[in-house]
Amino acid sequence: MTEIAQEILKKALCLSPVERAKLIDDLFYSFDNSRRQKEIDKLWAEEAESRINAYEEGKLTADSAEAVLERING
Repeated sequence: MTEIAQEILKKALCLSPVERAKLIDDLFYSFDNSRRQKEIDKLWAEEAESRINAYEEGKLTADSAEAVLERING
């Protein structure tokens, strides 16, 4: 174990049991990006639904694909 890792461990052992458990959980899930990606996907789905609803309720307007491409390619 590196010196930095030993120092981190020493400090972690001074945490409360709840804080150590949270740290363990965070470290463990840092290896699994799918959990984070699922949350991101959920948030994007909610945002998309919100925009669709706003469009259908007339609270949001949309441009045609041609108009958007024209602005981009300007």
